[in-house]
Amino acid sequence: MRTATTVEASGGASWQETLDFVLEAEKLGLDICWVAEAWGSDAPSPLGYLAARTDRMLLGSGVIQLGTRTPVAIAMTAMTLAYLSGGRFLLGLGTSGPQVIEGLHGVPFAKPLARMRETVQIVRRVFTGEKVTYSGDRFQIPLPGGEGRPMRVTVPAAAEIPIYLATLSPKMLQLTGEVADGWLGTSFVPEGADAYLGHLDTGLVRAGRTRADIDICQGAEVAFADDLDDLARLVGRRKSELAFSLGGMGSAATNFYNDAYSRQGWAEVAAQVRERWQAGDRDGAAGLVTDEMVLATTLIGTEDMVRERLRVWRAAGVDTVRLYPAGETLDDRLTTLGRALDLVRAAG
Repeated sequence: MRTATTVEASGGASWQETLDFVLEAEKLGLDICWVAEAWGSDAPSPLGYLAARTDRMLLGSGVIQLGTRTPVAIAMTAMTLAYLSGGRFLLGLGTSGPQVIEGLHGVPFAKPLARMRETVQIVRRVFTGEKVTYSGDRFQIPLPGGEGRPMRVTVPAAAEIPIYLATLSPKMLQLTGEVADGWLGTSFVPEGADAYLGHLDTGLVRAGRTRADIDICQGAEVAFADDLDDLARLVGRRKSELAFSLGGMGSAATNFYNDAYSRQGWAEVAAQVRERWQAGDRDGAAGLVTDEMVLATTLIGTEDMVRERLRVWRAAGVDTVRLYPAGETLDDRLTTLGRALDLVRAAG
C-alpha cells in the first residue's frame, strides 16, 4: 500500500508547524500529501508553496470543491500546479454539500452528480491543450448567444494528471468507478467494504474497467494506545469528532457522512446522534457514539491492533492508506506517523 496524509493551511497548527510536518513526512518516506479545502484555507495556495519546498512526494487537492470555481478554472489550477511541481500533482474533486456551497458561496447545490460528471469531462478536455467546446446540462462553453469563441488554455498540456473523486453516495461512487483515476474515501469499514466498493465496481464495469484502473485511497486517524486505559481515552476523544461528522457536517436535511454510516449498519444510532446534535446537545450526541463505530472506521489501537487493521484494509482492496496521525505536539504526530509508516510497509 502507498501512504498519504492530509493537511490544511488553516488548521489548528501554525503554517510553519504544518510545513515542518510535511517536510519531515517526506523525509520519512510518505508518498502523497493531500491539502484539504473546506471553509477555511483554499487548497491550491498551500499546494503551490509545498510544490516549491518538496522534492519527491506527490501533492494533491483533497479536495477542490465544485461550485466554487468553473470547470476550466479548476483545470487551469491543476495544470499550473502540475507544471510548478514537475508533474507531481493529483487533482482531487468533491461536491461538498449545500451548507458550504449555498450557505457560504451562494451557489446552487442542485444536480451535484451532473455537475461532477460534466466537470470531469471539461477538465479532461482542457488538459489536452486543445480549444474547449462543451454542451451539457450544467455547462455550455462558449456561452451560447454571446461573443465568445472557443479558446485553449496556454499552460503546458497535462493530460496525465490523475483525477480523484471524494464521494460517498451510491450514484457518486458509481460515477467515480466510471470516470476517475482514484477514490478518496472516508467513513470506511473494511468488513462492510461492499457498501462502497460494490458501487465503485458497478461504475468500473459500466466503463469496461477493473479495480486495477483505480486507486482506492482510504483515510483514517491513526493513534497508538499503550494499554486499555489509554485506548479508552483515545476512543473517547474521537467520539466527539465523529458526532460532529454525523450531526454537524452538512445541513439539517443533507449529511453524506450520516448517510454513509447508516448504510454500514448504524442507521439508528446515526439518526439519534444527528437529532441530539441538531438540538444543540453536543455532549449527548457524542455519548451515543459507540466504541465499535470508532474502532471500525479508524486506525486507533495498540500496535498489534493497528497492524491487524492495516492487514484487513489491504485485504478489503485499499491501495493507498491516508493517515491522520494523532499527537499533542509536532514531534508526537511525526512519531505516530513514523510508526504507522513502518507498519504499512510491513503489511506490503
